[in-house]
Parts: sequence; structure tokens; C-alpha cells
Amino acid sequence: MFPIRDNIESQSVPIITWLIIGLNVFVFLVELSVGSNIESFLQTYGLVPADFFTHLGPAEATHVLSSMFLHAGWGHLVGNMWFLYIFGDNVEDRMGSIRYLIFYLLTGLCAVLTQTFITPGSHIAMIGASGAISGVLGAYLLFYPQAKVLSLVPMGYYSRTVEVPAVFFLGLWFVMQLFTGILPLAAGISQDNGGVAFWAHVGGFLSGAVLSKLFDRA
Repeated sequence: MFPIRDNIESQSVPIITWLIIGLNVFVFLVELSVGSNIESFLQTYGLVPADFFTHLGPAEATHVLSSMFLHAGWGHLVGNMWFLYIFGDNVEDRMGSIRYLIFYLLTGLCAVLTQTFITPGSHIAMIGASGAISGVLGAYLLFYPQAKVLSLVPMGYYSRTVEVPAVFFLGLWFVMQLFTGILPLAAGISQDNGGVAFWAHVGGFLSGAVLSKLFDRA
């Protein structure tokens, strides 16, 4: 399922959500400007788990932050920003802009550290805003479980839209991330081959759910 919109109207202008989206787009344009050096650029400014543990220091700390604003392509960027656009404004409404910004960065940190501890020997750079956005999803689930999410459901050659409760949409999304992360571990398959950092999604979502009440101003 892919979200189209929710039915919770934002009560204020989601300044931080828009700023985060704008910053991610800006950084992606910087990525495009490096041309053929993109791989080394991402390896330099992404978070490499193996380097994080062996060269822990100020540089690796900054890579935790920079990795949260890098993306592997247009699809990666647009997908992440769309989820943030759909769910971020309401969470920002509930927390207030400054609390929301701190919350976003903190859950992004939790997401990165979760993936790093699960795959400590990986030499593949972790990039993407999805860990922090997963934190936003975890908070949304706690704040608005009865909200409705209009979703696009692929059905073979056809697709249809259905309106489902947020608790179902986000609960199903979380279960999919969890099991997709568990299966390679259970099978003893190395996760040092790139792809989606599912444990970052799990860590971000759980930290977002846990921290949501702490940052709630309602």
C-alpha cells in the first residue's frame, strides 16, 4: 500500500517539515552535481557501520547527521519525502516546531544506531531520511491511531484506492519492516550487500513511538 493522503487537517503551517523536505532536495541536487564521483561522495558522507566502530570520533558523529539527508536516487528521495509530507505535518502540529525538529533528529540517530549495531561489520554506507521518518510514523500511530489513510493498493495490472485506519496502515508497514529485517538474520545471510536498511526503520519507528509522549505538548 502507498499513502495518498490522510484525513487529519494540519492546524498550523508545518514549517520544519517543509524545511526538512527542502534541505533533503537541496542535498540531493548537490549529490547530482558531483557527477561520476557520486559513489565516493556517498561513501564519504554516509554512515559506514564498520568505520563508525573503528574510527569513532567527531567525523563519524557528523556522518550520522549527514547520512540522514543523502539519497540514492530520485525514487528514494521522492518516496521518503512523500511519507514525510503525508504524516509529518500532523506530528509537528502535535509537538510544536522546535520539539518536532529535536524529535526528528533524535529518532534519526536511534535509527542509524540500530542498523549499525545489527550490521557492525558492514562497509556499505547507510544513507536516507527513512530512519527519521520512521520515527515520525511511530509518533503518528500513537497520536492518531483512528485517522484514515487513503492508500493505493496494487492489484496485478490494476490498482485501487482504499481508506484504511492509520493503525492498520502503519502497523502493517512496521511488521513488514521487522520481518524483512529478521529473515536474513535467521537465514544467516550477510547484510553487507547494500539495499534497504530495514533495521533503521524498525529502530526509528520504535524510538518514535516511545519518545512521542515525551515530546507531546497536548
